[in-house]
Amino acid sequence: MGIEIERKFLVTGDGWRGRGRSSRLRQGYLQASKERSVRVRLDGRDGTLTIKGPARGAVRAEFEYPIPARDAAALLALCPGPLIDKTRTRVRFAGRLWEIDEYAGENRGLIVAEVELPRADARVDLPPWVGREVTAEVRYLNASLYRRPYRVWLARDRRAAKRPRA
Repeated sequence: MGIEIERKFLVTGDGWRGRGRSSRLRQGYLQASKERSVRVRLDGRDGTLTIKGPARGAVRAEFEYPIPARDAAALLALCPGPLIDKTRTRVRFAGRLWEIDEYAGENRGLIVAEVELPRADARVDLPPWVGREVTAEVRYLNASLYRRPYRVWLARDRRAAKRPRA
């Protein structure tokens, strides 16, 4: 069984820019729920189909299969709602590969960094350009951002912060 062990952080600095290889990703969901997601991704000429189970902390089941780019494009057309559109930059820091996702479209303004780990308790040296960890915050999952984009809940959070406390 495939397992993904990943931690996710908000990006707070620009020290990662210009330090890695970037590519544009488009992805959609044939199913996106708390129990499972079925994702289609197109990364240049590479297509993937990914099935993920529910997260338990930083760990969850993940099965990922390469598919032809033409098939990925056709499957993306079957996905409801706006697609996730982001630029992913891969940067090495302290011996680990970090993937920084800078979102566009409905999720513009959100930048997160993820690092995959061999074990849930593996030590991670944090780069100076990451801030708060959001691994356990469901709203930062791509499947959640697909269902309820960043711009929607960011606007609500800002309004709530302006309200006077009783």
